[in-house]
Amino acid sequence: MEVENRYVAVRHHVEGSPSEDDFEVKSAPVRWTPESGEVLVRNLYLSVDPYQLNRMKLHNASHCTVDAVVPGERIDATGAGEVVASACAEYEVGDVVAGLLAWEEYTLFRPGPAALIAKVDASSDFPLSYHVGVLGTSGMTAYGGFFEVGKPQKGDKVFVSAASGSVGSLVGQFAKLAGCYVVGCAGTQAKVDMLKNELGFDNAFNYREEPDLKSMLL
Repeated sequence: MEVENRYVAVRHHVEGSPSEDDFEVKSAPVRWTPESGEVLVRNLYLSVDPYQLNRMKLHNASHCTVDAVVPGERIDATGAGEVVASACAEYEVGDVVAGLLAWEEYTLFRPGPAALIAKVDASSDFPLSYHVGVLGTSGMTAYGGFFEVGKPQKGDKVFVSAASGSVGSLVGQFAKLAGCYVVGCAGTQAKVDMLKNELGFDNAFNYREEPDLKSMLL
């Protein structure tokens, strides 16, 4: 079985804010065989996360906690998709998986701990897209950092930096559920309004404009 796979790559290392010209759509065949022991996934949802930009910058590549993005090659990312071919008893055609896929139409992987891909329950009431957010790495980071490291107590005052992001927005909501007083900061008034009016933060402020940080946290 062979499929033509379109994928997104950077043309070069990105400097400053990324633009459409920094990226290109490329195409290459992906071949799966029953003897390969591999699984072919058709990707349905993929994440676009801020940390990816640092991976694309040349001067940051050596300091990244994950591998740098190589110009011309596919960009790996958290995603969710459907198995369309499998040479592994653990996976069947039609299974839904989530984990480390890529900005591409199809991902071929060999099952095992290094693959960082697992089956998910497609019959759940949660949308599949949640597995690239609240049920994915953002959710695990927020939950682990707040509950396992922070160990909150009811009544604690919690400050969340970058509170409108995928991790910070969840930390703030977890903190409210834990009975804490929650203050967040963000970079625009629209984000501040979202934190207070939609996500239930007790207070929020624009760090670009607020001169007295201490007063906002008390």
